[in-house]
Amino acid sequence: MNNLSLLYQRRWLALLLVMALLAPGRAATAQSDAAAVPVTVTSTPLTPPTACIDRFITHPLDHVTQVAGNLVQMFEANGAGLATGDLDGDGDLDLVLGNHDGEDTIFWNDGALAFRKATFSTGKTRDVKIVDVNADSRPDIVLTRHTGALNYFENLGAGAFQRRVLPGIAAPAYVTNWADLDGDGDLDLVLASYDAGLLTDRGNEYIVGNAPRGVFLYTNLGGRFRVTPLATTAQALAILFPDLNDDGRPDILVGNDFNTPDMAWVRTDGGWQTATDRLVTMTHSTMSYDQADVDNDGVFEMFASDMKPYPGEAMGGWAPMMDAMMLGMNQAQVAADPQIMENVLLMRGADGRYWNQAPDWGIDGAGWAWSSKFGDLNLDGYVDLYSVNGMIEERLFAHLPDHELVEENQAFRNEEGLRFVRMPGWELDSRHSGRGMVQADLDGDGDLDIVVNNLRGPAQLFENQLCRGGDPLLVDLRQPGTANPFAIGAQVRLVTDQGMLLRDVRVGSGYLSGDAPRVHFGIPRGATIQALEIRWPDGASSRIAVQQPGIFLTITR
Repeated sequence: MNNLSLLYQRRWLALLLVMALLAPGRAATAQSDAAAVPVTVTSTPLTPPTACIDRFITHPLDHVTQVAGNLVQMFEANGAGLATGDLDGDGDLDLVLGNHDGEDTIFWNDGALAFRKATFSTGKTRDVKIVDVNADSRPDIVLTRHTGALNYFENLGAGAFQRRVLPGIAAPAYVTNWADLDGDGDLDLVLASYDAGLLTDRGNEYIVGNAPRGVFLYTNLGGRFRVTPLATTAQALAILFPDLNDDGRPDILVGNDFNTPDMAWVRTDGGWQTATDRLVTMTHSTMSYDQADVDNDGVFEMFASDMKPYPGEAMGGWAPMMDAMMLGMNQAQVAADPQIMENVLLMRGADGRYWNQAPDWGIDGAGWAWSSKFGDLNLDGYVDLYSVNGMIEERLFAHLPDHELVEENQAFRNEEGLRFVRMPGWELDSRHSGRGMVQADLDGDGDLDIVVNNLRGPAQLFENQLCRGGDPLLVDLRQPGTANPFAIGAQVRLVTDQGMLLRDVRVGSGYLSGDAPRVHFGIPRGATIQALEIRWPDGASSRIAVQQPGIFLTITR
């Protein structure tokens, strides 16, 4: 949200090889030697597509993130996130949508895009994550509230949840994310405050009191958490765990709104060291972060969303706001500031730093963009990009009907790792005011569907019926009996005769949203699969021989 600011690998670890021949519907245990990681592989055929109409079909969901009254005030404009994950263990991905002045919602997935709605929790929600907090192989739900409270709901099975306390966690949380940051096998928590919003919702006691604020790393010590403060202030809307220094370990990246620069830390033998200087350019008001290998060169790029009109967008709604933002700024200030008011695509240079290439790739402007995420929507082997946008606020846009900047969400197709092009024909250009967003295969046909949690309008599910440029492959990784059963932090590389595709397993990305720990590949038509290479979170590796696409693999270590 951007109101107060107007006033305010290439290296890959050496692989320990383990082979397992695979046929659809058949399980196989990998042959092993002294250095191998034994795995079991099961395969299930995916449902063939029912149609090819080369567009998405829009389905409204019975959930509205609403505010009290008709006016959207200040940080009510931030809306809420959502997350997807298999909460009941039936293989289908369920949905959890946050709300502001209404109840949160679980949509239980019964298959074939049939969902059962259940109200859940009390609303006033911002961040939504689905993550196995207690390592019992049942994904739990973790929410943040507008006042900074963090709520953990333990999954008891059979659709039941019990609210629990996370021992030792006291700092106010606006956004969270989870990963094994100390390499001990369990999931640690990073949370950050959004000080402008918390000041508004909690009043002056938030500033004058003794409550901590900023960015905090909570190290998981057998279910209790030890805190390490990383920053004493934050305007955080996004947290990501890229490998910034190419040492094979996750680092910490925090995206901040307003004039507060983004923050980064890398892990060293002496602890966590500030590394923001690795980002040559960053967004001025960072709304979301995601990472993907956009050019299939084996290295993740990062994308951050900000505010910039997209080509052809009418400027009437933007003009007063843009004039206010430039008030009091001079050219010297602008030139010296590493923050810019547009999206950035950060690509690693030869010097190890990350340089912005968004203008060259055609994705520097996507409107008032909130959540932006990568995914291979047309299954051609290259990740595409989708950004949801729009803004509603009574004072910032008092000159517009209903105080709303109405925009069209932006879909971009990846042109074989060279640039992105806008795809209005995909009919993803909803004019609702989007906030949180997820991409996942919700109907079992192997392509990525999209769900958006809109503000002051019904949430939308976009069913993918694009004509395919290749075939899908879905992968779940499992480590039962460990402190990280869903292998969060693993990397999966699909080797084909046309190149290699890289994916990672994560808890969250984008704006206040959570990802399922399920890896998705589009395999270009005509490509031959040679192997699936896995780097597990502890650095161990496996290599699986896959005979064909169009299947869903579960690989258990």
